Amino acid sequence: MTIVLLFRFDTNLFFGVSYPSPSIWEIKVPLENKRPLENKIAIVVGGGQTAGETIGNGRATAILFAREGARIAVADRLLSSAEETVKMIVAEGFEAFAYELDVRDEEGIKNLVSAVVQKWGRIDILHNNVGVSIAGQDASVEKITPEGFDNMVAINLRSMVLTSKHVLPHMRQAGSGVIINISSLAAIKPFPLIGYKTTKAAVIALTEQLAAGNARYGIRANVILPGLMNTPMAVEGRVNSGKPRDEVIAERDRLVPLGRKMGSAWDVAHAAAFLASDKAGYITGVSLPVDGGLSIA
Repeated sequence: MTIVLLFRFDTNLFFGVSYPSPSIWEIKVPLENKRPLENKIAIVVGGGQTAGETIGNGRATAILFAREGARIAVADRLLSSAEETVKMIVAEGFEAFAYELDVRDEEGIKNLVSAVVQKWGRIDILHNNVGVSIAGQDASVEKITPEGFDNMVAINLRSMVLTSKHVLPHMRQAGSGVIINISSLAAIKPFPLIGYKTTKAAVIALTEQLAAGNARYGIRANVILPGLMNTPMAVEGRVNSGKPRDEVIAERDRLVPLGRKMGSAWDVAHAAAFLASDKAGYITGVSLPVDGGLSIA
């Protein structure tokens, strides 16, 4: 459907000089009749979440993608958590299935991709949401162990390399596709833990390489950098260490320039949904902070 707006203008008079103008300008404004991700096939890796009072980035993104019209494969290391996300999606009348996945296991990733292609015939969107800073493993550079660092690399970085490795052949064959990786503001701002900091910075470099190397195939790749978010992973660990919840939230809220309040998982999800859609069809290789202005503070 298209709305046509007609504007009528008479002769312009400016400082006593007459300028003729068109009598009618016709402006056509197209209206979208379909949802932005209508009939798209999406994999959300890390689509479950840590237990807590709020919704996590992966779950919110999976739900929003479904609302926008996509069919969703929800992969998570905890099958029960992935199934809970799927239950929420199906309850709204949309289509999804759950898949148990250890992102350190390449064979498991390969099997996930095969299952999605077998079920739906293609993959349009790969959303890599997995990212952790593991207590007792992540540390400052003088205290980190090789085993702890290697595990962080395997989860936060290598997983995205491997999911991309197995999804890209299908996207290249189709001549289109979108990869969205979740990094962190910690990638570009001071952060005390070397494992999380370096792997999240590397995710930006990976995304830029994916964008540059696959543009000729019609494939886009972008990375989101969440700032201080009110999500279970960000808040619950601090609460579980003995700090009152209200105090944790107030401390984090005060650091955010825009409104002095943390963002929610839906802020990340909406950014991802835009980047996944055709409205972002000319955007690739971009690092997008979703941080309430913290990156420029």
